[in-house]
Amino acid sequence: MFKNERLISQQQIQWKCLESKTENKRLQYGRFAISPFQRGQASTVGTAIRRALLQEVRGSSITRAKFHKVTIHDVLVNLKEIVLKSDSNDIQEGFLSVTGPKVVTAGDTLLPSCVKIIDNSQYVTTITQPISLHIELKIEKDRGYRIEKPEKYKDGQFVIDAVFMPVQNVNYSIHLFDNGRATQEISFMEIWTNGSLTPHEALSEASKKLIELLNPLLTIIEDGSSFKSKEDSIIIATESTSRQLQFNNTSKLEQTLFETFIDQLELPARAFNCLKRSEIHTIADLLNYSREDLSRIKNFGQKSVDQVSKALWERFGKELPNKKETIT
Repeated sequence: MFKNERLISQQQIQWKCLESKTENKRLQYGRFAISPFQRGQASTVGTAIRRALLQEVRGSSITRAKFHKVTIHDVLVNLKEIVLKSDSNDIQEGFLSVTGPKVVTAGDTLLPSCVKIIDNSQYVTTITQPISLHIELKIEKDRGYRIEKPEKYKDGQFVIDAVFMPVQNVNYSIHLFDNGRATQEISFMEIWTNGSLTPHEALSEASKKLIELLNPLLTIIEDGSSFKSKEDSIIIATESTSRQLQFNNTSKLEQTLFETFIDQLELPARAFNCLKRSEIHTIADLLNYSREDLSRIKNFGQKSVDQVSKALWERFGKELPNKKETIT
């Protein structure tokens, strides 16, 4: 290692908030600078933090709604969009009890003190007749995105495909600069959140999650206790077990695609946001579409279709058909 490189490696990486603003109650923006890095390090850190921001930062969402006397399916979509902030990791309950005629908003919901509604004006439904609407709500705190089977609950209860992702989008760029001794890298990171936490808070939580994920690896390296060396721990696969392993690997791949979010494609913001608005959240969701289907999405041009197809092939080895096959 050269002397200048040694000096760079000894410098402590620091971050600074360059810009912070609130667009509205459900959209906050922050821009940060992180440096100094040796060449190649900024990309490693930037990719890791971006994925942690989108997948590891926890959020709260309504996950179940129970209607009394009346069922309004359109309400479920609006309940899913309500932005919440919870200080508790436990399951909470909320209630929505109103009598019409009335425009019902998120602010009409009764919640425990540990749960806060970010925007009370979020629309839920409109009651045009003098009737009562009573809904029991289940609120949970988690990470990522949860898809549940609709037949899981009965007795007037409806599950909601909950989104626990307070970070809406992340971009980062890398630039070179000369400090007089050597060339270094600086990363600029942009973070958008839904208002339930600030970009600063999201960056801090994502960094902590990365440290928690990597800490166990230090223990493995130091004591080696997690590695088995006994002969009886080695499994020799026969022809029959090989077939079973191949089947299991296929099932695991399908499950992985079901649980993998489209943010891992690292698409441009325009294409990413169009897919999210069309309820395409996972790779499995995306594989249900053909190139022709994608081109029909509003504001989703041919360039975006090509970007999605290229990213899907490069990262997962999957191709989208030009058109859906019809069975006759």
